[in-house]
Amino acid sequence: MQRILIIGAGLIGAALAYRLSPTAHVTVIEAAHPAAGASGAAFGWINASFFHSPAHFNLRREAIAAHHRLDATLTTGTTWQGCLWWEVAGDAQHAQAQTLRDLGYQVEPLTRAQIAAREPHLNAPANCLYFPAEGAVDARHLTQTLLAASGAQVWNGCPVLGVVTTAGRATGIRTAQGTVPADHVILAAGTACPGLLAPLGLTLPMQTRPGLILRTKPVNARLTHILASPAQELRQDPAGRLIAPLSASHQTDDTDTVTTLPGDLAHSALTRLQTLLPGVAMTVADITLAHRPVPGDGLPAVGATGIPGLSLAVLHSGVTLGPLVGELLSGEVLTGDPAPLLKDFRPTRFFPT
Repeated sequence: MQRILIIGAGLIGAALAYRLSPTAHVTVIEAAHPAAGASGAAFGWINASFFHSPAHFNLRREAIAAHHRLDATLTTGTTWQGCLWWEVAGDAQHAQAQTLRDLGYQVEPLTRAQIAAREPHLNAPANCLYFPAEGAVDARHLTQTLLAASGAQVWNGCPVLGVVTTAGRATGIRTAQGTVPADHVILAAGTACPGLLAPLGLTLPMQTRPGLILRTKPVNARLTHILASPAQELRQDPAGRLIAPLSASHQTDDTDTVTTLPGDLAHSALTRLQTLLPGVAMTVADITLAHRPVPGDGLPAVGATGIPGLSLAVLHSGVTLGPLVGELLSGEVLTGDPAPLLKDFRPTRFFPT
């Protein structure tokens, strides 16, 4: 059996371990603990309505199908409640609906009365788009579920100091305790990946994208959809807690530095939430900061690096794409056959030949 090392025990690493373990000897090496980074501070929205290009849309749409395939074999906790979206209005909203329809996505326009019937606690907008295919998942729970189901060894608290190469091929990794040999190494360590690639002569540009997620204590009101308004994205988990990014328009947020105290950001977010849900009492339970792993051009970087035996999986959104990347990249590692869906997202676009 191949000896495969996966660096990073976030959702991407866990999805890879789940797909690779039946036919390979897999060890996941994690500097802290599973889902310690972006996976532990994710909003959890699974969607294809946000995309950068047709190829990116196709990847995200197939990722929704991959989540359903995973649901058929594991208890993931994923919910498919759909999304009510009104981040833009008027002609811009109509244009977004037509763009998505042209791509074959399910879209249903709703009026204020129809929105209010679905979400009686919401200060309903005049119009919105309903995306019935979309859902949500607790990325931390999904990560832990995938790791447990994989049967892979997980080494926690074990920072990787570098990738070992022999005659131009990746042959293992270095830790403070020694060298670990491997037939294949996969870097799925999010924002730590550029530092592991640099000594190999590979420069991976990354955007700096800190993200803060607020969770409230359980509230009595019940939301039945993911909500995406111009001021705030919002969902509710099965325990009744409201979950919201502390930046408006979280998916397109380009803030690279957090200069405001989390408590002040939470206060502003609560004000926006109470405008959305007037009359719903809510109290902040916790705020979590994580740095989202976003390659320089905003698109996933998945696949071979140009160094034999070394693959890379760095992307946002890992929540949407994680199960599909687990399927596709594991297939490439095991068979050597390239996955057509990943053609436009190769890491080698960043590396000189």
